Amino acid sequence: VEPNATIREIRLMFHRLYPQWYPARQSIKLDPKGKSLRDEEILQHLPVGTTATLYFKDLGPQIGWTTVFLIEYTGPLFIYFLFYFRMPFVYGLDERFTSSPHPVVNLACICHSFHYIKRLIETVFVHRFSHGTMPLRNIVKNCLYYWGFAAWLAYYINHPLYTPPSYGKKQINFAVIMFLLCEAGNFSIHVALSDLRRNGAKTRKIPYPTKNPFTWLFFFVSCPNYTYEVGTWISFTVMTQCVPVGLFTLLCFIQMTIWAKDKHCTYLREFKDYPSLRMPIIPFLL
Repeated sequence: VEPNATIREIRLMFHRLYPQWYPARQSIKLDPKGKSLRDEEILQHLPVGTTATLYFKDLGPQIGWTTVFLIEYTGPLFIYFLFYFRMPFVYGLDERFTSSPHPVVNLACICHSFHYIKRLIETVFVHRFSHGTMPLRNIVKNCLYYWGFAAWLAYYINHPLYTPPSYGKKQINFAVIMFLLCEAGNFSIHVALSDLRRNGAKTRKIPYPTKNPFTWLFFFVSCPNYTYEVGTWISFTVMTQCVPVGLFTLLCFIQMTIWAKDKHCTYLREFKDYPSLRMPIIPFLL
């Protein structure tokens, strides 16, 4: 192996020797317990001498992230409609194909559908993934999470006995405005992050605010896309005033806080000049 060989080139060489382990299945490390080396890393720039021992681990069958997201987000979109249209096998024959008397139920369906349609559009046209694949086994867990919660939320929001929010139109209108603002913010952040990876670049860069006001949250947090995402579901909770939606929002917040802290630590580790004012997900707090 030449000193200027990249890890990607080494993966390809390994694949030629062992065809059953394609590059996406390979984890190449300098230490068995260390982190996997990135494709763009060059051998001579690593902490090795004139000889180096690389450790291989089989990551198992892989699936592309684009395919993963399309499967995860298409499910909730259609599952919700089964409850919204009150199919006879959901609530019983007496309630089939009957519409709810509460306008907020229709509004909730529009907002829920809009959220997942936006996600599908972002998956196809906006997102650029630093890692091209994920383990195939994770798709089942992810789908159970997204699809299962979509069914749980939809069951209660579209139930014949559903009652609208306590403060009526004022509460609903406020929630809708916040929902749309958070969706716009989330989309703006995804576009800004995508612009950092133009021309297929995979090296990590520090994201900074742009002229778009929605990106100014970068002044205060490392992962404003998660901040806006949580805001979206808080708004949806206020709009529907439904306990299952609130529990889903709480779980989303916990999971996204974990992801945000991990990314924040990665930024601090890789960039000595990383803005000190930023927090992982909530400005000045968390």
